[in-house]
Amino acid sequence: MTAYRYRALNPGGKLVRGVLEADSERHVRVQLRTQKLRPIEVQSAARAEAANSSLRQRFLPTRIKGSDLALLTRQLATLVQSNLPLAECLQAAAEQTRRPRIKAMLLQIRSRVSEGHTLAYAMAEFPLAFNEMYRAMVTAGEHAGFLGPVLEQLADYAEKRQHSGQQLRMAMIYPFILLAVAVAVIVALMVFVVPELIGIFSQSNRELPTLTVVLIAASDFFRSYSLWLLLGLVSAGVVMRRLLRNPRRRMAWHALLLRLPGISGLLIALDTARFASTLSILMASGVPLLEALRIAGQVLVNLVLRAESEDVALRVQEGSSLSRALASAGHFPPMMVHMVASGESSGSLEDMLERSANNQERELEMTLGTVMGLFEPLMVVFMGGMVLLIVLAILLPIFDLNTMVR
Repeated sequence: MTAYRYRALNPGGKLVRGVLEADSERHVRVQLRTQKLRPIEVQSAARAEAANSSLRQRFLPTRIKGSDLALLTRQLATLVQSNLPLAECLQAAAEQTRRPRIKAMLLQIRSRVSEGHTLAYAMAEFPLAFNEMYRAMVTAGEHAGFLGPVLEQLADYAEKRQHSGQQLRMAMIYPFILLAVAVAVIVALMVFVVPELIGIFSQSNRELPTLTVVLIAASDFFRSYSLWLLLGLVSAGVVMRRLLRNPRRRMAWHALLLRLPGISGLLIALDTARFASTLSILMASGVPLLEALRIAGQVLVNLVLRAESEDVALRVQEGSSLSRALASAGHFPPMMVHMVASGESSGSLEDMLERSANNQERELEMTLGTVMGLFEPLMVVFMGGMVLLIVLAILLPIFDLNTMVR
């Protein structure tokens, strides 16, 4: 059976859309009429996917959010471990989801599985939804006959990544709101309040204090060029993004980031923790080490670290141990290298990689918590200092007038 997308009119004349599984388009139309719907358009989900894939990949890529992927994987793991046939598991998961695009995708995967293809092969038709690591683990699970436990591991991994990303976003919300409010207050004071209060001083022939002169000049600048300044910042961001599309420039930019004090440590910890966690779960699922290194290297965001991971895989292929290869790379944390060496000597490399990833993530959370904890009072001090300078610039000429009257 094949998944079909349809558009139809209900008895009230309202347009409804959905997905049905049937042997043919005619069968879909019969089902719709049975449900008292008048079909307008019926099209194979695969054909519709192919027709829209180019446009979606450019403007609306077919992706699954982290939370949806974790939930879907957990459902599949539970169903597969209940010893249900894989096609029935996919059908049940499709019926449980409320998102039409995910339902259509699952029904299409079910059709491929029913035709005799493997689950990993069917998922490969949706690379933006199921990345290479996901498919490699599913392949290993199918070959070893442990698809249920592998899906369980994938669900744990997806939930962990979702939780970590959510914590990071939540930690960044308040500081960014505070920064935005501080900038908005200062700009509002400079554009609307300061000119009204200082206008009387700028027209006098008396010499104004330096701080007041600077404030008047800054206020005039913001009033005259604030829109151009905003457009300039946006244009600079767009130009920077276009320049970084070039692999050589992006590599140079990433190398520069790794040389910046403070920022480099955070970037290395974030990337290498993701690398160690991915490598651990791939090896625990039965993926060969060289293949696991190649796939895990793709999760590294920094291109310099990604190139170093490729060198690590090459050294391991030439006969070096993983710990020596990581140590020679240069940017992988020493603690991670020592834990990998311990895992290799004790035969528990997967466990040590997972521990290393957990340790790095805990240290990263502590570091981010400390940075955010310092950022908040610094922003308050910055905002208070700017307001104090504005008030002083306004009050100094008034103090001079009082002195002259006396």
